[in-house]
Amino acid sequence: MNTPSNTLSSPQQDPLLAEHQVVSREAWTEARKELLQKEKEHTRRYDALCAQRRALPWVRMDKAYTFEGPNGPESLSDLFEGRSQLIIQHFMMGPGWKEGCTGCSFLADHIDCARLHLEPHDVTVVAVSRATYPEIAAFKKRMRWQFKWVSSHGSDFNYDFNVSFPPKQIAEGRAFYNYAWSDTEEEESPGVSVFYRDPANTVYHTYSTFSRGQEQLVGAYNFLDLTPKGRNENGPNLNLMDWVKHHDRYQPTGASSSGCCCHQNQSSTKEESVS
Repeated sequence: MNTPSNTLSSPQQDPLLAEHQVVSREAWTEARKELLQKEKEHTRRYDALCAQRRALPWVRMDKAYTFEGPNGPESLSDLFEGRSQLIIQHFMMGPGWKEGCTGCSFLADHIDCARLHLEPHDVTVVAVSRATYPEIAAFKKRMRWQFKWVSSHGSDFNYDFNVSFPPKQIAEGRAFYNYAWSDTEEEESPGVSVFYRDPANTVYHTYSTFSRGQEQLVGAYNFLDLTPKGRNENGPNLNLMDWVKHHDRYQPTGASSSGCCCHQNQSSTKEESVS
C-alpha cells in the first residue's frame, strides 16, 4: 500500500512550483474571489457574443448536394433526420486517406456523449468528409464512433464551404480559409457549419467557424484549462498536434483509462491501427 510522503518538493525539484506562491487558505480565497469577478465578466461577455451569433443573417441553401452514407444517397435536408437544427463537422479526410485528421478525431471523440442530450433537444450532429464512404466507414469502425458520418465525394459541398481546396489553389499555395486568403499546401482544412430547416423543408446556413473557433466543442480542452499545467502544448507546433493522438494510440496510464463512457458497452477489442 502506498503511503503519502511528508517530504515537500522544492522549486528546484519542480519548476512549476517555483512559478507560484504558496499562501494561507485565507489569502488564496481572496485571490480566488478576485479572479471570480473576472470569470463572471467573461461569462456575461460570452453570453452576449452567443446572442450576436444567433442574430446573424441566414443564407438560403438553394444548391442541391448529395451525400453518401449508411442509408445510401441523402440530401442536405435528409441529414437533419427530422430535426430543425443541424451541426456539421467538416472532418478532414480526403479521398485515399487511410485515417482521418488527428485534430478532427479529437473533436469527434466528444460527439457521441453530447448526442445523448442534443438529439432530444432538436439538434442533429453529422460529420462530412470528402473521402469515399467505404474509407470513412472503415476508420469510423476502428475508432468505434456511433455518430453519423457521410461522404461528400463527387459534390461541391466541401469546396463551397471552403474546407477543401481545388488543385489550382493548392498548386498556387493559396487558399480561401477562415474568411481570408492564406498560404497553404493542404488539400483539406477543418471547420464546423450550422444549418436550420423550416417547416416547409427549406434549409438555411446560419453559421460557420474554422480554425480555433472549433475549440468550444472540445470538452477535453475545458478540463485542461482548469489544471495547473493548462493545455501544456509546448512542442514545436505549440498546439494540439504536439500531443493529441487518435484515441486508440495512447498507452494506458492507469486503471481509469478504459475509454469514453460512450464506448464502454462496446467490444474492448480494438482493430489494428492503420500506419
